[in-house]
Amino acid sequence: MKPLTIAIASGKGGTGKTTIAVNLALAVPNVQYLDCDVEAPNGHLFLHPKTLTTVAVRVLLPQIDDELCTVCGDCAKACEFNALAVTKQRVLVFADLCHSCGACSYVCPISGAITEIERDIGTVSIGVAEKLPTVQGLLNIGESSAVPVIKAVREQALPLQHRILDAPPGTACAMVETVRGADYCLLVTEPTPFGLNDLELAVGVTRALGVPCGLVLNRCDVGDHTVLDYCHEQGIPVLLSIPYERALAEAYSRGIPWVTAQPAWRERFQTLWQAIEKQVISA
Repeated sequence: MKPLTIAIASGKGGTGKTTIAVNLALAVPNVQYLDCDVEAPNGHLFLHPKTLTTVAVRVLLPQIDDELCTVCGDCAKACEFNALAVTKQRVLVFADLCHSCGACSYVCPISGAITEIERDIGTVSIGVAEKLPTVQGLLNIGESSAVPVIKAVREQALPLQHRILDAPPGTACAMVETVRGADYCLLVTEPTPFGLNDLELAVGVTRALGVPCGLVLNRCDVGDHTVLDYCHEQGIPVLLSIPYERALAEAYSRGIPWVTAQPAWRERFQTLWQAIEKQVISA
């Protein structure tokens, strides 16, 4: 089987997504861990990787030459994201809204009136945790678009190794960018009304993207059965159920992966990986 790209995602934060991603990465050979939760990456708290290199992530931002600009407004009309505003005197650029698509400079009728400059928005750190290759993206404080940093993280994927993508929580653009193109999406939730609501949203995203999905049910022995009922109705396989155990919570609080704290969990995550492989083959 070719190397797989597996996204670990959740419709909400706090379900145990990173815990699952880290333990799966440690349990399976020939794997690379990529932390795409670039607004709050925390896989490093468990893996403690040695950083080998860090590269800046830059995007292009239009710069208006007021002396050449005729304030015709063509650039603002072409911008789908309202990143440009035309006043009587000049064109204003709102950097936080710009998606660096280049449409404004393309439609500008005056040569040189709009140029594009590079702007740093984050970093990508490439490292290794013992034998596990790692990549971590970090969005700069105050920046609003995580997607370019996530793209930069995914560009560091090693072609001959399995790739585990630790996705951002939720179902917004950052999660979509992480899950898009993956071979499989492992959704992590808990048996609560909030867990069910956000699971439904996440399942909708994976289906819109054409990515098959399965479920890890964390703290499976609390809450109710509505999540299991939903999965049964929707034909979503539950690949792993994790009980609410004090020993697991203590290991988590100390930053110790479960596969290290309790060797039995290494076998369970290896079994989880085998189940994912079967799901990919049958998809």
